[in-house]
Amino acid sequence: MRKIRIFEHISLDGVIEHDDDYAYGAWTVPYRSPDGAAMLLEAYGTRFDLLLGRHTYDIFSDFWPNAGDFPMANAINAATKYIATHRPGSLEWGPVKHLEGDVIEAIHGLKSTDGPDLIVVGSSTLTSVLLDQGLADEVVLITYPILLGRGKRLFSDCIDARELAFVDSKTTPTGLLINAYRQVGPLKP
Repeated sequence: MRKIRIFEHISLDGVIEHDDDYAYGAWTVPYRSPDGAAMLLEAYGTRFDLLLGRHTYDIFSDFWPNAGDFPMANAINAATKYIATHRPGSLEWGPVKHLEGDVIEAIHGLKSTDGPDLIVVGSSTLTSVLLDQGLADEVVLITYPILLGRGKRLFSDCIDARELAFVDSKTTPTGLLINAYRQVGPLKP
């Protein structure tokens, strides 16, 4: 059985990285370092596949195939990409498979197969669904030491309260915290 692991780049006040028209669109760049990239790749694991929403897939397919020859790019380009989309005909960056039929049922089926962990990056709509349905096994937050005030938030207001258990924490040389949490289940009142 595969694990679903959500990775999100997030500010201290809960804003996530996104590439839409946003004044602080490149706010993660000053905190990137070779050591931090190596730590993040280690957190992904030696072998993984990607589970993405269509918007994130489109952003990634514009960047990663042309990113160059380095460990993170090579791992992401080699991963099978499973995409939640209503437009499967235009998926070109592969290896790629679209989730057919009901997305929740398709993810349940995918999760029950043998294979590497499924990494979710970006895809905030999919992230909320995965957590709300109890399908995500782990949440890894890459927290940046900044406050952005406004912007796209990680979680929608429509997911039910969930309990997470702390697993691990690492700090990069530039001050990022990479915190891993295991999903326990619904929060008990």
